[in-house]
Amino acid sequence: QLPATTVVGETMELQHSSCKLFFPEDPVKIVRAKGQYIYDEHGREYLDCINNVSHVGHCHPDVVKAAHEQNQLLNTNSRYLHDNLVDYAKRLSKTLPEKLCTFYFLNSGSEANDLALRLARQYTKHEDVIVLDHAYHGHLTSLIDISPYKFRNLEGQKEWVHVAPLPDTYRGIYREDHKDSVLAYANEVKKIIDQAQKKGRKIAAFFIESLPSVGGQIIPPEGYFQMIAEHVHKAGGVFVADEIQVGFGRVGKCFWAFQLQGEDFVPDIVTMGKPMGNGHPIACVATTKEIAEAFADTGVEYFNTFGGNPVSCAIGLAVLDVIEKEHLQAHATQVGNFLMELLNQQKVKHPIIGDVRGVGLFIGVDLIKDQEKRTPATKEAEYLITRFKREYILLSTDGPGRNVLKFKPPLCFTMDNAKLVVDKMDEILTDMEREKTCELVGNHH
Repeated sequence: QLPATTVVGETMELQHSSCKLFFPEDPVKIVRAKGQYIYDEHGREYLDCINNVSHVGHCHPDVVKAAHEQNQLLNTNSRYLHDNLVDYAKRLSKTLPEKLCTFYFLNSGSEANDLALRLARQYTKHEDVIVLDHAYHGHLTSLIDISPYKFRNLEGQKEWVHVAPLPDTYRGIYREDHKDSVLAYANEVKKIIDQAQKKGRKIAAFFIESLPSVGGQIIPPEGYFQMIAEHVHKAGGVFVADEIQVGFGRVGKCFWAFQLQGEDFVPDIVTMGKPMGNGHPIACVATTKEIAEAFADTGVEYFNTFGGNPVSCAIGLAVLDVIEKEHLQAHATQVGNFLMELLNQQKVKHPIIGDVRGVGLFIGVDLIKDQEKRTPATKEAEYLITRFKREYILLSTDGPGRNVLKFKPPLCFTMDNAKLVVDKMDEILTDMEREKTCELVGNHH
């Protein structure tokens, strides 16, 4: 979150209390970055394990060059014809299922999800939305309303919003020992639809982050999306896949995380943002012709001042070029598998690690207080993050219990980086276990 700045007379307060910095006790001031490394004002190098926005690496020269060259020629709105816009839409369409052939360009993931909500409502003529528990879809008023992660601490749940359980097979209501957790979780959504319809309510959309991030780096079981889509379509609603955190090849074997569910699955709307411009604000909504036409039928045009401007599109194209040229998808799979393997070795060694889950370079390490109850080890996770920072490694936590270490580094993250992080983790966890043993012995005496 970016700090708000308050100016009072001659003094300037950088951080307003409503905004938060990483490591508020000892914040890091960053002056430059390159690849997977960032540098503070003293020239100290930090390894960045969390910046999924700098997708192909901080300040990638090809992306910087594309921005600079287009900036020298023209930057204007999309009411004029320009090749960049068409070329970019064409390139994106090649990565998606054929029926997702209409593209709206915007500036942020929040704008994209807000438009997806409008498209869904206009197309279905329904109002209600189903989301997963702990979901986060953006910071606009409309999206706070469909983000349990936020609204639970604000005005609460609106009557048009319905919350389904997170398909988390590690600490959710149906776990790895359940005979068919996919069906059980999908039935929960069916129940919600049935209950809503009994009250005379109508479902416009089901929104899901293709891999729920704030929920704790969750990997939904395969086949879940297909079952949900069937129930949602039957109710007259549309399926929205939010790829804002996890799209563009982060998962390695697929370009989009929804594709992990199988080739037969096609969402009705896909939203994208964060990694799309490698740090430049650009976002997009991809949808079907039918949905787009229903939106056009309102007679009210959709116009976005900066959306699809030539500079943003030049940057977007450069990012796609780099992903291809540097084989970053294959790299994400290779490094991600290696990192998972190392983390699983640590899981055997350290009982605090309850679960290691992930795909490509989207990985979560679930820290627990005890194996039986799987109680979130919140304090320990926070301590670990602080210790990592002392070692010049930037990691952070997520999940409802703030106990899941999240890895979503720039895709240029290497095997050596992975090994360094896990070696340090081993050292820190060993220290923590030693300190705990000393405490216990001290208390015993």
